Amino acid sequence: MPLIPEEPQIHEKAQGPRATPASGRTAPTPRPVPGPRPVAPPRPGRPGPARPAPPSPRASRDAAAAKPGPSGPAAPAAVPAASATPQIQLIPASPEGALDAAEEAVDLLLESGRAPGDVLVITTGDPHPWAAHELSFGEAAYWAQHDAGDDVFYADAAVADRAASRAVVVAAINGGPEAAAVTALSAAHSRAGALLIVCGDPQRINSVLGAGV
Repeated sequence: MPLIPEEPQIHEKAQGPRATPASGRTAPTPRPVPGPRPVAPPRPGRPGPARPAPPSPRASRDAAAAKPGPSGPAAPAAVPAASATPQIQLIPASPEGALDAAEEAVDLLLESGRAPGDVLVITTGDPHPWAAHELSFGEAAYWAQHDAGDDVFYADAAVADRAASRAVVVAAINGGPEAAAVTALSAAHSRAGALLIVCGDPQRINSVLGAGV
């Protein structure tokens, strides 16, 4: 008579791992995986993120189809009205701290997207170190930097009337005689296209601006 193999018995010790940790031990808590960091906006002069890929041919065709044909000319785009006077922003600062305040204002302008060539800085006391350095090579090289118009330009109040207009002018009232402050504010006001930032003693600045500058 053939033997029937016995069915294997499953013993308790052969069971799988326990679902709960052993007594007296704490199950480790998994750490969250940090996500990707947001990309910081590039500063002027530094390489930014890669350019987006060009639109697909279908998107280009759809955009072309959306344009009016010869029978329906497009309406002219609205042109914003030019401001007669620039917006004036006052940054309170002592004569000793006016130049540092102006530097901080320039940094904020560049970080916000302003092109360096849009900014002119006028000082009334000690010249900015950049201006002193460039003038050491001669006035021709100094004003050549101004004419290139591709970087922030620093000028003393005595020569500010030679500087061309720019979108933003920063005036640092960092000392000097009263006449220098009047000259600097007058030149800054007449050369600022959109924004005039004045760093200095508010009472002194308001007295000059209130005089019709």
